[in-house]
Amino acid sequence: NKLGVSGNLMSLGALDFGLIVDGAVIIVENSLRRLAERQHHEGRLLTLSERLAETREAAREMISPTVYGQAIILLVYAPLLTFTGVEGKTFSPMAITVMLALAGAFILSLTFIPAMIALLIRGKVAEKEVAAVRWTKSRYEPLLRKVVDRPLPVIVASIGIFLAAAVTFNFLGREFTPQLDEKDMAIQALRIPSTSLEQSLRMQRRIERQIATFPEVAFVYSKTGTAEVASDPMPPNAADSFVILKPKEEWPNKKETKAELIGRIENKLEGLTGNAYEFSQPIQMRFNELIAGVRGDVAIKVYGDDLEAMTRTAEEIAGVLRTVKGAADVKVEQTSGFPTLDVQLDRDAIGRFGLTVEEVADTLAVAMGGREAGLVFQGDRRFDVTVRLPDASRNDLDAVGALPVMLPERAGGGPRASVPLRDVAKFSYSEGLNQVSRENGKRRVVVQANVRGADLGSFVGEAQEKIGQQVTLPTGSWLVWGGQFENLKAAQARLGLVVPLCFLLIFGLLFMALGGVAPAAAVFSAIPLALAGGVFALALRGIPFSVSAAVGFIALSGVAVLNGLVMMTAIRQRLVTGLPLKDAIINGAMERLRPVMMTGLVASLGFVPMALASGTGAEVQRPLATVVIGGLITATALTLFVLPAICRFVLRKAERQQAAAPQI
Repeated sequence: NKLGVSGNLMSLGALDFGLIVDGAVIIVENSLRRLAERQHHEGRLLTLSERLAETREAAREMISPTVYGQAIILLVYAPLLTFTGVEGKTFSPMAITVMLALAGAFILSLTFIPAMIALLIRGKVAEKEVAAVRWTKSRYEPLLRKVVDRPLPVIVASIGIFLAAAVTFNFLGREFTPQLDEKDMAIQALRIPSTSLEQSLRMQRRIERQIATFPEVAFVYSKTGTAEVASDPMPPNAADSFVILKPKEEWPNKKETKAELIGRIENKLEGLTGNAYEFSQPIQMRFNELIAGVRGDVAIKVYGDDLEAMTRTAEEIAGVLRTVKGAADVKVEQTSGFPTLDVQLDRDAIGRFGLTVEEVADTLAVAMGGREAGLVFQGDRRFDVTVRLPDASRNDLDAVGALPVMLPERAGGGPRASVPLRDVAKFSYSEGLNQVSRENGKRRVVVQANVRGADLGSFVGEAQEKIGQQVTLPTGSWLVWGGQFENLKAAQARLGLVVPLCFLLIFGLLFMALGGVAPAAAVFSAIPLALAGGVFALALRGIPFSVSAAVGFIALSGVAVLNGLVMMTAIRQRLVTGLPLKDAIINGAMERLRPVMMTGLVASLGFVPMALASGTGAEVQRPLATVVIGGLITATALTLFVLPAICRFVLRKAERQQAAAPQI
């Protein structure tokens, strides 16, 4: 509450309990090991003071890797706080929640947890291992010895895995945020600009009746034109239909997807002539409109001065867009088509009749546009009364031409004569401008499209290539790409600046924890291989890269470094006792096998519900969880195999220094 973060899907969903207990797992595992060793050494049960002393020492042993590891995990979430706009509103609550939870868990793991172990574990402590751990150790030890004996092939293989992941990443799709399934549909119907409100309502009712025939539809309602309170202004020829669907369990074909249902509805509505449709979702439609001023996923804005040339260019772009895989609901902003009455005044005839241009124009304006003739009161409400020709007469050129234009009064008095309007003017109907949109002081025509069956990044990439090859812009015109793609580029640019800085700070913390560049680089190597696992997991599940997946990569790097830091600390502790490097690596790795496996499994299992969820909002969490689970698999493998192999090279200097030190 103090930080203004509400309890929502992202803030509460970020509480991965596996990640929160990682620090406690390391402390508990080390405390139990020390209690068992001390009890075995004393040959009796330990007193409370002895148990407290052992748990205190266990916490002290692990305080360095735990403090730096938790600091690194907190640090990797810092880039999320730099997000602005939509991505900031989405992911900043998550970062704040995780950082607060991790800070609280860290304090408890070094204070409350050791005290509880000493107070609650009173009986005989035996460091028993379950069958799964014994089996894992029996398989791990011979593999570890082979890795330590021949470290180079393992290091080369890990580099190959990272390069393969880099290639795979280039083939992943791109999107700003995963598209949420709102369980409902929004359909915009657009008619020609000359469509009246009454005609538009009749056409909209036919659309509603057709949609209501689908058994999957619970009900449908529409909004046509602009409401009295014009919070969402639309012309009379446009209408929004909101289609509320039944729960999936009530559908006749429960295996049918929403996209397939949209396809069937679209095919049926094509039989109703005079309408152009755009299919979206209620929130998504408003979301796109707020981001880029258009309702489609992608907007191509043509800027310039010559509106006719810009419109022709926009039509060419729309034609090219329709050939791109995934393009749907492609349409060009309606700049023309509005019915216009053109009047050409005959100034010679006006002069012969003794009239002025103003008098003729005033007669025409009263007949066509109307003139205020009084007021009508209804309670406290007041309405202007306007008099004009009926619609049938205003749309009839003969009736308009027969309008009388009063001549000037005669000098001798008598009734005033009149001449028909056709004697002093010529009339014709034409299609005029419907609207002229401007942005930043320049005329603009928008081509918009939705993306279905393809990811946003790939769609835009292919569209940009084709439009660049097939469309020639007129002189003085230029294109600007907008929509969700614009937000994706902005988020990528921000991450490209902040994430390298964050990684540099992580390396600095590792250097402070380990006291050297080589061991810090060895532990830091966990990050590339962890990222590789996340990339492979996205590719296997067919999930495009998005801001949500990027958040998963950020979270993953912290957990990967924590396990590597614990392993490196254990190996260096054994090296200090005088063990040869090979034995120190094997003993340290075997001792830390259990906590490394536990932290990896616990953190992964904490994300499994998010990865498999199918409820509302699961689309945002699924890429994040998939990245973390896949990355933890490769990160754990690196910690258990690649890191010991790297230690054979980076700790040689430490071994020589230890051997040269005087023995006491």
